[in-house]
Amino acid sequence: MQLKSLIAGIALSLLSLFAWATEMVNINTADAVTLARTLLGVGPNKAAAIVNYRDTNGPFATVDSLSRVQGIGQRTVDINRERITVD
Repeated sequence: MQLKSLIAGIALSLLSLFAWATEMVNINTADAVTLARTLLGVGPNKAAAIVNYRDTNGPFATVDSLSRVQGIGQRTVDINRERITVD
């Protein structure tokens, strides 16, 4: 029983460490390099599209408004929701 508790404790510690290490990115101020590095499923081309959209249309009001960028679907927004800020 102690081994199970030890394993559970280690797993919980690792999960909390991973959650703490998640880098946040402000999609209204970050450059394309930062966006590509931080967001899952976003490479240099999609990151450039985000910056171009922002430059053309103004700042993103919400995290969900990122899905308006061509090539960025709702799934990409959802998997990155905890990493994105607009403030």
